[in-house]
Amino acid sequence: MFGIAKDKLKILKRLNSPKKIQDFLDKMPINFEEDGDTFLSPMAVLEKKTCHCVEGAALAALALRVNGWPPLLLDLAANDNDWDHVVAVFKQYGKWGAISKTNHAVLRFREPIYNSIRELAMSYFHEYFDDNGKKNLRRYSAPVNLARFDQRGWMTAKEDIDYIPEYLADIKHFRILNRKQIANLRRADKIEIEAGKILEWRKTN
Repeated sequence: MFGIAKDKLKILKRLNSPKKIQDFLDKMPINFEEDGDTFLSPMAVLEKKTCHCVEGAALAALALRVNGWPPLLLDLAANDNDWDHVVAVFKQYGKWGAISKTNHAVLRFREPIYNSIRELAMSYFHEYFDDNGKKNLRRYSAPVNLARFDQRGWMTAKEDIDYIPEYLADIKHFRILNRKQIANLRRADKIEIEAGKILEWRKTN
């Protein structure tokens, strides 16, 4: 199937629901990119058993595809004070949900309860703050079907797939806030900031 090696396909076939995919990603250590920026392909993630948000989202999208869903990614774009976040999105029972790889207590899995992609994106807004409590989520993309990259071999590649995050960064995004709303945002509470510092994985050296 899709030219995926049998041993890797067997793993992906077992991940036959969004919940199982999320559980699989949660058990995988975060990729701290200690040797520089990486955009590991799904096959490289399965080999190295580590990933960050974009890499985890691409693997989730492939697992969804192998099990009958379209391989969709959603880009959540922050202001210049923060990082973008990428999730794999899926539709179940007519509602949208998301699979997310993160090292923090926030920006995680979303149950399929959202009527639209905008609703889903907005569910991340109040969690998207920095260490000073500033709320930084500003825009979101439409879902991107990774089938558009099939000719580039994203599903079976061993090399980095940096063209996917580059594409996500360049496509049209939809604004969440206007200037007046941004100017009047309240900062996250101290307890929220402290909770946001909880890490799932820590560097070993």
